[in-house]
Amino acid sequence: MRDAPRLHVDSDGAGDAVVVGHGFGGSARNFGSLARALAPAYRVLRFDARGHARSEAPPAAEAYTPAAFVADLARVLDDAGVTTAVVGGLSMGAGIALRFALAHPERTRGLVLAAFPAGADTPGSYASVAEPFAAAIEADGLEAAAARWVWGPSSGLDAQGVALVRRGFLEHDSRAMAHTLRGVIATQPSVDALAPALAAVRVPTLVVVGTRDRTSLAPSRAVAAAIPDARLVEIADAGHLVNLARPAEFNRAVVDFLAQRSGVVPPISP
Repeated sequence: MRDAPRLHVDSDGAGDAVVVGHGFGGSARNFGSLARALAPAYRVLRFDARGHARSEAPPAAEAYTPAAFVADLARVLDDAGVTTAVVGGLSMGAGIALRFALAHPERTRGLVLAAFPAGADTPGSYASVAEPFAAAIEADGLEAAAARWVWGPSSGLDAQGVALVRRGFLEHDSRAMAHTLRGVIATQPSVDALAPALAAVRVPTLVVVGTRDRTSLAPSRAVAAAIPDARLVEIADAGHLVNLARPAEFNRAVVDFLAQRSGVVPPISP
């Protein structure tokens, strides 16, 4: 695709492809544990979204749209020589994975939707605060804005979690973060608005969410109820970053889902 930004992509293992996208402010590193769990039996593709971490950050606001992020996911598969894959992600990544599946059902063999994002009609969701968050980044800088909106007192993160999230978040281009908030996060539709499209999804789907995820628990339950062949896994005592808070439980849920679909079970540490 002409003028498409260079994306950082990690590829691990061999076999049927699984591609996963991180949440807003995250990176491919967030799925390192999952890649290690799946690599003995699957090919795992994980990438930094445009404007995030090691991927290029286009300067124009117009470069940050759901369609552009979906096209990037398709490009990751194309560049890896992959025709079809199980497609998944967390939060923003889950929203993009679903959009990809709806746009490219012929390329989607399954869906893994973790911490599915709430729309702007949900108080406290990233979509509902996207504009003031973006404005704060522009006015006060990335660290000051994120200290309020990402790892502040309401985040529920412990000291170790704050350090981990802060270190990763500050890798990103501040202008790209503001553009992503306005162009992608703020446009996340509610599950009610998605309902007709969800009813038409015809691939096996795993929905994973932490029981302490205040904004994604309800939409994750609703998405799982709306997709005909969906399985919901709620992981106890995990918040929004369910894959980082409870990696063993998260990995087990994904392994079991893929094994049920394909019959291939990689060795996995308890």
